[in-house]
Amino acid sequence: MDLRIFTEPQQGASYDTLLTVAKAAEDLGFDAFFRSDHYLAMGSADGLPGPTDAWITLAGLARETRRIRLGTLMTAGTFRLPGVLAIQVAQVDQMSGGRVELGLGAGWFEEEHKAYGIPFPKEKFGRLEEQLAIVTGLWETEVGKTFDFDGTYYQLSDSPALPKPAQGKVPVLIGGHGAKRTPRLAARYADEFNIPFASVEDSERQFARVRAAAEEIGRKKDDLVYSNALVACVGKDDAEVARRAAVIGRDVAELKANGLAGSPAEVVDKIGRYAGTGSSRIYFQILDLDDLDHLELISSEVGSQLG
Repeated sequence: MDLRIFTEPQQGASYDTLLTVAKAAEDLGFDAFFRSDHYLAMGSADGLPGPTDAWITLAGLARETRRIRLGTLMTAGTFRLPGVLAIQVAQVDQMSGGRVELGLGAGWFEEEHKAYGIPFPKEKFGRLEEQLAIVTGLWETEVGKTFDFDGTYYQLSDSPALPKPAQGKVPVLIGGHGAKRTPRLAARYADEFNIPFASVEDSERQFARVRAAAEEIGRKKDDLVYSNALVACVGKDDAEVARRAAVIGRDVAELKANGLAGSPAEVVDKIGRYAGTGSSRIYFQILDLDDLDHLELISSEVGSQLG
């Protein structure tokens, strides 16, 4: 089971804070550091000191980390033109020595688009499908050849399809709860399918849909990595769990029902249930980025039992 750290910087985090967490995650043996791609805080958070851009952040981390993989859950398709995104991700992959992964989603948070003057199209899923075709097509085009695309939303003509990533193939993550279009899109383009904040039962159903969609187009059903993203609130005892839950404004019972919360033994047991669905990768959503002891506890008491 791969264990990864997933952060939500729009709730309030500077680049220096993210760098500290990423370096701690690397030193503690986590497989990857991922971040969301949002420009506006959600809920009651003030969001101070303000948003940080996902790919600018990852570019910085690419030069200041050594081993840990870096990526997004999920880059919002509404934020970036696909040709520009392909260049950005390829460059950050080069800067990291081939450690980048691209999670790409349709975008959904209309308020942040209004807040920063970003167009919020009605038809987002069709755009996402074209974006995936363009980004992967640009990377796959042989050097010296050109790439063309004539879609409903995007047109590219005689693109040199440069630069290329350092990796032969940047892993692409697709995720979500959609029962029909999402599995088909994942089957076609994804190296990993991620379902966020889902129960064991819902994960099992969605993974089965993706496997079936993969087989329909001739892919092996286990050709994809299947993963879960879940909020984390782990403590040595009940008091520590309650303290961490209070800091992030959540109820312990709710966290235990919907996330990875409780003692290390409880969390290991629940991860085992997700593993039973075929999940082989867990993204711990860390909401208190100042609590590095939380990461150390997860690494030493949870990761040590799952490695």
